[in-house]
Amino acid sequence: MNNNAYTLITGASSGLGREFSIQCASMGMNVMMIALPGSNTFSLAAQLIMEYEVDVQVFEFDLTDSYLLVRTLNELMNNFEINFLINNAGIGGTVSIMESSMESIDKIIQLNVRGTVLVTQTLLPHLLKQQKSHILNVSSMAAFTPIAYKTVYPASKAFISSFFLGLREELQGTAVSVSVVYPGPIMTNSGVSARIVEQGMKGRIGLLSTKEIAGIALRQALAGKGVIIPGFWNRINHRLMSLLPTEIKLRIVSGAVKKEMAIR
Repeated sequence: MNNNAYTLITGASSGLGREFSIQCASMGMNVMMIALPGSNTFSLAAQLIMEYEVDVQVFEFDLTDSYLLVRTLNELMNNFEINFLINNAGIGGTVSIMESSMESIDKIIQLNVRGTVLVTQTLLPHLLKQQKSHILNVSSMAAFTPIAYKTVYPASKAFISSFFLGLREELQGTAVSVSVVYPGPIMTNSGVSARIVEQGMKGRIGLLSTKEIAGIALRQALAGKGVIIPGFWNRINHRLMSLLPTEIKLRIVSGAVKKEMAIR
């Protein structure tokens, strides 16, 4: 590992992004944390610097601001060496499409799709100059089937899967290795945790902690693996669901989401 290089992590202040930041620092990597303003990122950065004796840089801004995003990334490339990009930032939601505002729909598309592609395309020439570099992208098990009452979110994660697996093939033979991780359910906040608990055993199948998911994703991405599905039950679920016609998968998964909404 190049001790002068940095790992850039989007959505780095909470949930899976926070755990990526901690584990990368514990592996001796210098870290660039990108998060929304007011995310308490500087406090985590100070903790990582003190505990792991690595350099941590913090940049707080909204990734959906394309002009600011490109300007900031260009400044970073001019001043730092980056050899690992972790595209983690993303948002979702469970709501009927008729009850969802255009602003919330647009936010998912702007962050999950446009922002992620823009970060990658802007940094790619820099990553290609490195002796060896990696791009790790957070998709979701939701990418494998359409889901009613979520609609935009799984579509955005399917985009992440398709885009980056295509990019992986495009970059074969270069210095850049591209990986996609597909987490199952994660207890990232109190709202998500409550919904998982309400679903009982069915909701908890495939459930892993952010620590477990980040550890698996980092190890396999650094080893050059393209498709990463953390957890035995998630891999079994993916294989079984892949045998079903789309209409049946859609009905099964969407039915579970509809019941979840009725409980709330």
